Amino acid sequence: MDIFDRLKAAAPTEWASYVDHSFVRQMGQGSLPETAFRTYLVQDYLFLIQFARAWALAAYKSRRPSDIRAAQAGLAAILDETDLHVRLCARWGLSKADIEAALEHQATVAYTRFVLDCGAAGDLLDLHVALSPCVIGYAEIGRALSPDGVAALGDHPYREWIGEYAGEGYQGVAAAARLHLDELAARSMTEQRFTELVAIFAQASRLEADFWQMGLAAR
Repeated sequence: MDIFDRLKAAAPTEWASYVDHSFVRQMGQGSLPETAFRTYLVQDYLFLIQFARAWALAAYKSRRPSDIRAAQAGLAAILDETDLHVRLCARWGLSKADIEAALEHQATVAYTRFVLDCGAAGDLLDLHVALSPCVIGYAEIGRALSPDGVAALGDHPYREWIGEYAGEGYQGVAAAARLHLDELAARSMTEQRFTELVAIFAQASRLEADFWQMGLAAR
């Protein structure tokens, strides 16, 4: 069991509240209201801007070239993800200027600033644990929503979103992030510290659930 699986096992309620949220289930069923998805997309774009800052902070916190390269890869993946949001928003007449002009929702502020605070106050391991529910969790959600492959989704209304996170490219990003998290833990984690990391992971998972709920509340 790697560190990510250990964190999930230590915070099962919080993890389930995130990956099995009604927003995720409705998206998988194709029944999620368009209004909820649009609200989520706009906020997630703003969210990703702050997460890009978190990856830049990870580079600053790094002392090894390998850690800096991992941060560079994470930042590049985040910027690619913003392109997906711009494409999806354009389908519903929302321009890049529209989404960049939107105000951050309270749930967006709460989650992103929590992650940035973990990085500013803690070390590289703290920051990557705070990032992991998003970075690795989205890959798990993407796979769960396409058990028979993306092609089998047919004309599913959220096929492009699911396909992005179930696809080989993002799955590779998540696998690399998971391996890097394990390497960081091997360097500096003690069993006493694991308890502290679980608290970070659990809170990040709760804030992810709140982010989904923010979308549903927009209906």
